[in-house]
Amino acid sequence: MEKILPSVAIGCLLIVVWWMLVVVTGSVIFPTPLQVVTGIWELSRDGSLWADIGASLYRVGAGFLLAVAFAIPLGLWMGWVRGAYATLNPIFQMLRPISPIAWIPIAILWFGVGNLSPIFLIFISSVFPMVVQTTAGVHAIERRYLRAAANFGVSRYTLFKQVVIPAVLPQIIVGMRVGLGVAWLVVVAAEMIALHSGLGYLIIDSRNAGNRYDLVIAGMIVIGLIGLMLDRAMRLLEGHKLVRWRYAR
Repeated sequence: MEKILPSVAIGCLLIVVWWMLVVVTGSVIFPTPLQVVTGIWELSRDGSLWADIGASLYRVGAGFLLAVAFAIPLGLWMGWVRGAYATLNPIFQMLRPISPIAWIPIAILWFGVGNLSPIFLIFISSVFPMVVQTTAGVHAIERRYLRAAANFGVSRYTLFKQVVIPAVLPQIIVGMRVGLGVAWLVVVAAEMIALHSGLGYLIIDSRNAGNRYDLVIAGMIVIGLIGLMLDRAMRLLEGHKLVRWRYAR
């Protein structure tokens, strides 16, 4: 409880400052915290909030799991095989700086306006951090340990399974955390442009349908809370016995 008290105190202070600024400025458009809470209750009561949350989570889950299935084996291969790294790394380093938002027109062209477009964008946005972190994790393994195992006659398969993969798992988890965070950002941006459901669509639709900024802020707060919960869920993986050795706490 003591660990979260500072965060709760800062959050309450920000709410008070927010409320005071709205009252002092006399804004008739920007909502007070109470109006935002009322908006969240309104969306919850008619079920639209849960439908939009479900749509966004479905797209993120599908694209992210596809990225995990593709990026981790590829990153292990690039880190283990020197020729694969020399061949593929320049391509990945060229594509990685391109913003996922820049892929939106191409995604719409290839997949149309539907779930496939945001799933593709989430895949693109989250695959690069995982490939880079996994490859870096393999390269960070002390080579003397690998040579010592080889001197004792350990097969490459056993070495890869019992030494390389456990050593790389902490880096893989870091890549997954980063990739999931980026994926959650991208799905909201994609839903604002190309879809008619999801939290991103909720925000842009509320803005267009009579300047409902209470619902706009409500959608932003829900996005932030879900992002926090997703990150906490990924943090739970750090407590697994296979990677606990990597963390001091």
